[in-house]
Amino acid sequence: MAEAPLIRLEGMCKRFGSGETAVRALDGVTLSVFPGEVVGLRGPSGSGKSTLLNVVACITPPDEGTLSLDDGPVWADGRYLVADLRALRRKRIGFIFQFHNLLPFLDATDTVALAMTLAGADLASARARARGLLDVLGVGRRAAAMPARLSGGEAQRVAIARALANDPTIILADEPTAALDSERARSVMDLLRRVARERRAAVLVVTHDEKIFGLFDRLVALRDGRIEAVATAA
Repeated sequence: MAEAPLIRLEGMCKRFGSGETAVRALDGVTLSVFPGEVVGLRGPSGSGKSTLLNVVACITPPDEGTLSLDDGPVWADGRYLVADLRALRRKRIGFIFQFHNLLPFLDATDTVALAMTLAGADLASARARARGLLDVLGVGRRAAAMPARLSGGEAQRVAIARALANDPTIILADEPTAALDSERARSVMDLLRRVARERRAAVLVVTHDEKIFGLFDRLVALRDGRIEAVATAA
């Protein structure tokens, strides 16, 4: 039996503004992302990529359509169906930003542990798990380093560890390789692919980075808020 999608949007629409100046950022988008799958979103500026990511993250409420996450309904009939969206995001969604956004006063271990303590974990167990994640991602030796002492690639790996801290089933990434060279970009994508396979997570990545286009299971092209094309990796 086929696995159910972890992300499912149907007929998703989002408008900004009103009247003649209204902009339709999403126009009837239907998309599913399955466990173990890494899907890229590409398209020109203003095509709706970031809006789509923010709708999936339950940051931007849509105007029409339905959204299900982890096989549970989240948005339908013009309203959220989940009472505590912050808890949903903490426990089921990991977000990776273009720039790592690490807090300058926390070392790598406490950066990752913070995400777990906010979700209710005790500090000792959170720090132990944080060190384990940093080891898995190849930056365990930098566990005590402050952000200013990390290279760009190391900082992005710490950010990925933070996104994985609460073992999310859904991982959203906004231009995670834009600031990296080709080797580091491929390394980040290899990590995301490994996480998707091993944890059976769904990974959705917004990108302009042509050097990683061939590393996705599917590459979805958006234009004017609509899905223009879908390319499947060989």
